[in-house]
Amino acid sequence: MNFYGYGRPDGRVGVRNHVLILPASICASDTARIISQQVTGSVTFNNQNGCAQVPPDQELTMDVMAGFAANPNIYGTVVVSLGCENCQMDLVVDAIKARTNKPLQRVIIQEAGGTLKAIEQAVRYAKTMVQEASLCRREEFNLSELIVGTECGGSDPTSGLAANPVVGELSDCLVDLGATSILSETTEFIGAEHILAKRGKTDEIKQQVLDIVHRYEKALQLVGEEVREGNPSPGNKAGGITTLEEKSLGCIHKGGHRLINAVYDYAKQVDERGLVIMDTPGNDPSSVAAMVAGGAQIIVFTTGRGTPTGNPISPVIKITGNKITFENMEDNIDFNVSPVIYGEKTMSQMGEELLDIVVETANGKQTKAESLGYNEIAIARVCNYV
Repeated sequence: MNFYGYGRPDGRVGVRNHVLILPASICASDTARIISQQVTGSVTFNNQNGCAQVPPDQELTMDVMAGFAANPNIYGTVVVSLGCENCQMDLVVDAIKARTNKPLQRVIIQEAGGTLKAIEQAVRYAKTMVQEASLCRREEFNLSELIVGTECGGSDPTSGLAANPVVGELSDCLVDLGATSILSETTEFIGAEHILAKRGKTDEIKQQVLDIVHRYEKALQLVGEEVREGNPSPGNKAGGITTLEEKSLGCIHKGGHRLINAVYDYAKQVDERGLVIMDTPGNDPSSVAAMVAGGAQIIVFTTGRGTPTGNPISPVIKITGNKITFENMEDNIDFNVSPVIYGEKTMSQMGEELLDIVVETANGKQTKAESLGYNEIAIARVCNYV
């Protein structure tokens, strides 16, 4: 099975052809927004971090920034920094170059002579890059070039009964076709981690699955908190989910039935094919951001209650197993899998239909989140600012 995408000089394949205006810190985020607003074909995001961070916390931010620039949906990147932040321009540029060799420009606000001069300089860089990107043409590639991230948010019982298992069918199809599927949300493995760990390809991977769960729980306990105090959320409970274990048993269905080939830390580059796990929070925008930074060109996102979440770099396909939610939020949700619940279609049939939607999206069809312009992100944190 093939799709039409954009070949990149680093050997990877994009399904979108954006120029990224990358703010190196919160102090550059407004400037990056103004730049992007003046350049059709560019994307940006609000970076709340980049300064006043201890090294392990800063590493998460650096990995997301470098990963966003390296994501194959990006043609090239203009990095904008203030000049005095922790995430110094040379550090950000080096991190990007360690992942990719795509076009890269830099603008430092303090050295450019202030906001207006920095905007002018960056807009010129970005417009030139967009012109170059417009010469790229879609070519035919094997589906094995795809990395698809899977996420669930605003879950209700239909998520575990229908939407997540259908995504699991998709995951199995992708793996069998040589592509990559990412299972995320470590907090929503809790109570089911022993089931998931059994599918590790090696004893080391089995132990890694258990380790990331235990590490996450301990990190919260260090500050006197328990994960079950915040998960399931009030919306999950109102929808009918009663315990974290119940939610986790639904979440892990997104990983289908294949062996787990690797476990990656937050926002690290995904190189292994097949089913892999990424250690991310249950918070949807920060989990999606990590998988996009890891190289996911497409995100498949299940929701029972409904959610508008998108991403500036990778299209987010929204799925629900709740027919009422689909009727109420059809503007936001791309695929209704409730026929599984009512016996109208099988999991396998809906999985094949979802695969067709993924291929259509890879070929350029906009998701509803894209058409609405939803692009907010978040980045995981280790601790408070200093």
